[in-house]
Amino acid sequence: MTKFSQMATVCKLIDSEFNERLKWQSEKLPFNAFGASLRRRFGGRIQRVSIDAGFTCPNVDGAVARGGCNFCDNRSFSPSRRVRLKQVSEQLATGIETVTKRYDKVAGFIAYFQPATNTYAPVEQLEEVFRLALSIDPRVVGLAVGTRPDCVPESVLMLLETLARETYVSLEFGMQTIHDAGLQWMNRAHDHASMINAIDRSRGRGFECCSHVILGIPGETHAMMMETATEIGRLGFDAVKIHNLYAVLGTPLGDQVQSGEIVLMQREEYTHTVVDFLERIPAEVIVERVSGDAPSNYLIEPKWCLEKSSLRLAIEQEFKRRGTCQGSHCVAPKIPPAQRPRPADATPESIRNQIDLGRRLPVLKIEKSGGRPQE
Repeated sequence: MTKFSQMATVCKLIDSEFNERLKWQSEKLPFNAFGASLRRRFGGRIQRVSIDAGFTCPNVDGAVARGGCNFCDNRSFSPSRRVRLKQVSEQLATGIETVTKRYDKVAGFIAYFQPATNTYAPVEQLEEVFRLALSIDPRVVGLAVGTRPDCVPESVLMLLETLARETYVSLEFGMQTIHDAGLQWMNRAHDHASMINAIDRSRGRGFECCSHVILGIPGETHAMMMETATEIGRLGFDAVKIHNLYAVLGTPLGDQVQSGEIVLMQREEYTHTVVDFLERIPAEVIVERVSGDAPSNYLIEPKWCLEKSSLRLAIEQEFKRRGTCQGSHCVAPKIPPAQRPRPADATPESIRNQIDLGRRLPVLKIEKSGGRPQE
């Protein structure tokens, strides 16, 4: 095959994938919803199963800060941290069983490494855990890995690129906002420049890049949130996950909400803001979530986020009322994301050392088939 024909083949594959991502429009949907996107890709219903591998975060252990994010209590973000931490293999098997009982005709599962920072460990250990997750059950069709933008040195990206040649892989970045003042308020201990560096090094490696965004950060105006929406297209994310800011017990944010120091977004304002946000992102971007919630026994406010179905319906109805859809007001960036240069790795040395040179972490790992549980 000539170089020209190889390039032509690659272009056809890219065009085919792009067209696949726009099929939601012919189905008359208001936005490119994640569930429908997975059905098209895998031919049936695909469910994520949350896994807690016992990792921590560099803004918890002192690598870049201490205290963690001011909104974060991991018990509220993952089912696996609401109970005693179990062997990862048991978590995956139990999760698959639970989902199978809840939904009919589930075609497959995605092992979702969700709580904490799931690339913040020696890279050899990460590979072991990820590969074992893929081997536990033949119905596991891929991985989703949640992380921070300052925790993806080249070694991690090379690992995910290798895995993506074998299976579906999604790398979920906690971007939250493009505004450094909001990141400082959260105690994220990284700036938006870290996110730009991470996505510019991650794009085009064969795995999906998802941006996690929080709407309703104190001090952010509507215009500032729309600037974050515009950045989704400018940086070329494949997917976005949108959450409302909510407060749970045992967190600094929870204390501020209970004292009345911070007032969270109301349901109607949030609904309109989500629609405004989605109108400004590219039509091909997959929308993995339009809201977030927490268990009722941890949640302080807003209570309306527990009503996920009615909130989703309200968002769809607002699109219908406006006569718009995802991408209706999107402005293409002057430089296409694919043409953005790949920068040098800006991972902080303290984090890079933990990933590339660190000793194995004492986290719970997946039990090998037929073997003893490993720690």
